[in-house]
Amino acid sequence: MHAHADTLYLKIADAMARQIRTGTLPRGERIPSVRNLASQHGVSQSTVVQAYRTLEDARLIEARPRSGYFVAARPPQLPEPDTSRPPRRSVSVGISAMAAKMASLAHHPDYVSFGAACPEASLFAQERVRRAVSRATQRHRGTLCQYPFGPGDESLRRAIARHVLRMGCHIDTDDIVVTSSCLESISLCLRTVTKPGDVVALESPTYYGFLDILENLGLRALEIPTHPRTGLSLDALQLALDTHPIKALLAVPTLSNPIGASMPVPERKRLVQMLARHKVPMIEDVLYNDLCEDDDRRRAVQSFDTAGQVMLCGSFSKTIAPGLRLGWIAAPAWTERLQRLKAATSGSETVMLQRALADLLTQPGIEAGYRQLRGVVAARVDEARGLISRHFPKGTRVTAPAGGFILWLELPGDIDTIALFEACLDEHICIAPGSLFSATDRFRHCMRLGLGGKWGDAERRALARVGKLAEALKA
Repeated sequence: MHAHADTLYLKIADAMARQIRTGTLPRGERIPSVRNLASQHGVSQSTVVQAYRTLEDARLIEARPRSGYFVAARPPQLPEPDTSRPPRRSVSVGISAMAAKMASLAHHPDYVSFGAACPEASLFAQERVRRAVSRATQRHRGTLCQYPFGPGDESLRRAIARHVLRMGCHIDTDDIVVTSSCLESISLCLRTVTKPGDVVALESPTYYGFLDILENLGLRALEIPTHPRTGLSLDALQLALDTHPIKALLAVPTLSNPIGASMPVPERKRLVQMLARHKVPMIEDVLYNDLCEDDDRRRAVQSFDTAGQVMLCGSFSKTIAPGLRLGWIAAPAWTERLQRLKAATSGSETVMLQRALADLLTQPGIEAGYRQLRGVVAARVDEARGLISRHFPKGTRVTAPAGGFILWLELPGDIDTIALFEACLDEHICIAPGSLFSATDRFRHCMRLGLGGKWGDAERRALARVGKLAEALKA
């Protein structure tokens, strides 16, 4: 198939998927015939058939014999969790060994894992990645016997500079530092702008990996109330800036982990102004931006920053190739300090892998690949929400993120998700208890579901079983 045709059918499928998810095309409504849609878009009927097959695979439409195609029934609306209410004080951080347990079970063949936020290999163009690594090995094999130096291979830094243009960011190639992962990027940024004992503001709940970094750096966490749809409460952040000696803000404005919130664009602009007034740097994690269905909310907060307050961190482990394990930082005001710290901490990354990633980032069709990935994971999330509505205790609240493969659940009553975690392990199912995602132990009745792993009948049965086990724990 030619790349142009490949792009066309995905564009048609993506546009129709958006109409269905936003309710423009209501459930049960008949959609145009293959012939009519082909005529409407000026494409071949085979292109429309491929688009409709994609939508069928995503369970967004269904074919009815002798009647045509219809929008499939959608899962019932579920209430979303409330805005978080963390205590108004900073706390030292201590993280449970449960995180290590979850990571060890993420790919265990005897377990169904919803614990880790790791996408499985089948979600990616594995052959394309293999060919890129093979080409890099052949063309640059001499680099394997050379010690790498510097802030990163120039071809990769150029590719990243082009990539962040999609987020509205204009970064000079020389201001990009290549790292081993997004987490290393964040750790380096925190080490650059804080010292032990300093206060760092975060979303609440927040990713447990961030809390782990803060704990290891001797930093104090100040959790800010966060809405499950729109993200960080800027009013609460303003109060915190006025009353606490905050040295940095660490946040994920697009598809935050674990609740999948995405901050509206006007709030992003307001956030930049607040930080500039208080001269507080922000470490912005854009790891999930390419998974967001909303074009506007893929735009980084950094794109509105005129004072140089925002440090941009990312990687491609959720969208292109998890196994390459390469991250990056773009923080022009701190480039020299970051380069020195990176060199002193872990040195430079393997040139061959950097060249392979640069190859992948500059290939045609990368946007089509993002669209396809967004469609596949959106279908999983929709299906999982339907299973939750049928099998989890009445009163369960669930997020409805605009992309990504993570759901955050707030269970009713006194259901303790640590007890649920243990009950699930007994049945070889792994979940992520909510208390992992805060330094304050305020989310014991919540849990995160990672839907990036395998997804089939075994996983559907396992998710239904988690609901039944939760029901059994109700007080």
